Amino acid sequence: MNTASGESMSLGSVMVDIAGTQLQSHEIERLMDPLVAGVILFTRNFESVEQLKALTDAVHALRHPRLLIGVDHEGGRVQRFRAGFTHIPPMRVLGQLHETNPQLSYDYAEKIGWLLATELLAVGVDFSFAPVVDLDYGGSKVIGDRAFAMNPQTVSMLAFHVMSGMRNAGMASVAKHFPGHGFIEADTHTEMAIDGRSFTEIEQKDLQPFLNLIENGVDAVMPAHVIYSQVDSKPAGFSAHWLQTILRQTCHFEGAIISDDMSMKAATEFGTASERVLSALQAGCDLVLVCNDPNAADEVLSKVNWHATALSHARLIRLHAHKKMDYNKLQYNPLWQAAVSVVKHLNQKNDQQELI
Repeated sequence: MNTASGESMSLGSVMVDIAGTQLQSHEIERLMDPLVAGVILFTRNFESVEQLKALTDAVHALRHPRLLIGVDHEGGRVQRFRAGFTHIPPMRVLGQLHETNPQLSYDYAEKIGWLLATELLAVGVDFSFAPVVDLDYGGSKVIGDRAFAMNPQTVSMLAFHVMSGMRNAGMASVAKHFPGHGFIEADTHTEMAIDGRSFTEIEQKDLQPFLNLIENGVDAVMPAHVIYSQVDSKPAGFSAHWLQTILRQTCHFEGAIISDDMSMKAATEFGTASERVLSALQAGCDLVLVCNDPNAADEVLSKVNWHATALSHARLIRLHAHKKMDYNKLQYNPLWQAAVSVVKHLNQKNDQQELI
C-alpha cells in the first residue's frame, strides 16, 4: 500500500477487535486512533474467504504503516476460520507421532506451520498467535490437546519446526503462554490462576521451549495471565520482573511481547481497562490486546497516554506479513497439496483415537 491510500502514522500499542464481517464507521474511527496498532479477528468476523479478504484489505488500507491483523489459528479447537481453510489437527497429535517417529513428526510439524500460515497470509492476515508451547501436564482445562506434549525437549523441537514452517511461508510466530500455562487447572478466561511452583522448577521444565524458540529467533512471546506466586504477586503479563528481568535480560528475548486479552477474568481483577492496559505496557508489553469489550477499548483509547519507543515500534513492524500467495492458486501448489495430505492423515488418526 502507498501512503496516498492511507494516513501515515506510527503503529500504536493496543490491538482491538471489531463486531462483524465488515468495518462500521465508528470502528474505522477507533482504528484511526494513534494508540491502535492492529485488529484481532474472531469467528464472528468470518463469513467466507472473499468477505475476509475484503475485510483485511479494508483494514490494511486505513493507515501506513498498515495496521497489524492477527488471529488465534493454532489448529484443533482453536481455529477461527473453517470454510475454505484446511482443518488443522490439535498439536497433541504431533506429540503422539513423535513418540514413534520423531523425524516424521518434525517434517509434519513444518508442513503444518507452513500450511496454516500460507492460508492465512493468502487472505490478508499478518500473523497467528501460535505456536502454543505450554507443557501438557494432563490437568489444564484450557490447554489440553493444544499442547504438543509434556516433555520439554519434544515441545521445543516440534514448536521449532512449526515456527520454521510459518517463517518459510512469510509469517511471524508468537510463542505462548510465557513462562508456561500447562501446570495449573484453572482457565484464565473465567477465573484467577495461581501456580505455586518455584522458579527453578519452571525454569527447568516450562521455560525450556521458550528458550529454544528465542535462540532461533521467535518474533513474539505472549505472557500468561497466571500468578507464579513464588516469583511475583502479579500475573506474568503485568510483571516487570517476568517481562524485563527474566524474559528480556535472562532469556535475551528481543522480539515483541504481546499481552493476552485484557478482558479475561484473570486480568480484570487488576483495575479498570485503562489501568490494566497501562500496567501491562509499563511492565514491558509492546502490544496489549483488548477484546470482546468495545466500551473497554474506547475507555483505553480515551484515557491511556502512552508513547511507544522506536524499538518497540520496530518489533511490531516485524510482525507484518512478509509474502503471500494468491488464495485461488493454492490448490495447484505442490507444497500446499503435500501439506494438506499430511493434515488429512493426522486428522484421521486423531478421529480414530477419539473413537477409542
